[in-house]
Order: sequence, then C-alpha cells, then structure tokens
Amino acid sequence: SLTSAPHERYLAINVKEERNTSGATKYPPLLYPMLVKRTQRGSRIVVTGFTGPYTLPPGVEDKTDHLVHLVAGSGVVPNWSIPKHALVAHPRLRHTLVCSNKTWDDVIYRQALARLQAEHPDRLRVVHTLTREAEPERYGPDVRRGRISAELLGELVPEPKAALVYACGPAIGPADRLAAKERGEAPRPRFLEAALEGVAAIGVPKERVKHESYG
Repeated sequence: SLTSAPHERYLAINVKEERNTSGATKYPPLLYPMLVKRTQRGSRIVVTGFTGPYTLPPGVEDKTDHLVHLVAGSGVVPNWSIPKHALVAHPRLRHTLVCSNKTWDDVIYRQALARLQAEHPDRLRVVHTLTREAEPERYGPDVRRGRISAELLGELVPEPKAALVYACGPAIGPADRLAAKERGEAPRPRFLEAALEGVAAIGVPKERVKHESYG
C-alpha cells in the first residue's frame, strides 16, 4: 500500500512481512517475500501506477469537515497517507483515526501518528483500541480496551450523517469462507465487517463510507 503523501519527497510503500506462513494457508504470500528478502538496495522497480477508489472525493471540503478513519493492523497504511495529505491540502478538514491492534507494540506508525497529532492537535485525534493488552489505559486516555464498537463510534462521531468514513483492515476472506462452509457455519465477522456494522448502527449513510479489505 502507498504510504507517502503527494507533498512528500519520496514515493514510499509499506510492506508487512508475514512470518511462519509456510504450509499454513492455501494462499501463500507472493509479493512480500520478493520485496523483503530478494530486493537489494539500488534495485530498479517499474511502478505502473496506483489505482482504486480509496481516495478523497473531488470537492471534499464541500461534502464534510470530519473524516473518520477506522483501521486495524496494516490497514493503517492508506489511512496514514490520506491525513498527511489532507492536513496540508485541506485545512478545513479534521480527522479522527481509530486504530485497532492486539497490543501496543503491534501499532504500525505509532510514534509517527503521535507526532502528527502533536503538530495538529485541533485537527487530528488518534484513538487506539487494544484487544490483548493487559492495562491499555496506562498508555493514555485515548487508548481503550477491546474492539471498535458502536458505543465508541457514537462518542467519537457526534454528527454521523455529516462525516466521511474510511475503513481498512482484515475482512472475511476465501479461506475463512471455505473453513466455515466445511463446518456448516456462517463465517465469523472480522474487523471490517464489525466496523461497517458499527458505523451503520450510529447512522452513517452507506454512501459516505469507503472501505478496503484484506484477508
């Protein structure tokens, strides 16, 4: 995923290394082993272009003044580049970024997010939810226990019909569907399904939500 913003000097992507995956999945990773293990410093790579609808809409400041970012794990990557760009290019927008992880040490861009929030305290609020951290509150008032919920979203999004929501994280994938089918069950919701259910519950119109998934 692209992690740099247009105003930054270098084009940057994020590559997450998956460990101990040999034989563990029917869909083995293909790209990250090449980038992490076999691409040397100075290698030339042809970039054909970045595409997709997970971007700010034209005239975004006429549509909202509040962007809500709901992310889990490496889903933070595109939602790191979007606020970096918007804080420079769209001064009327404020951002609430809710980042879900298992533990405090799992948070990607944790320190960078804290620095960006310190630079824009009136326009960026970063909230963390941790599912396997014994005492998350010791890291600050905006570090919560558990998963992203409708209750938390109701607290953070006071005008749900006016916000634009960007959600990115793990979702039900082919392997999950196959395993559930073999058990004779419906697949269990993962982060993205739960996040979309939460924003619907607080009243965010479906057309004001964009999402990307992996899984």
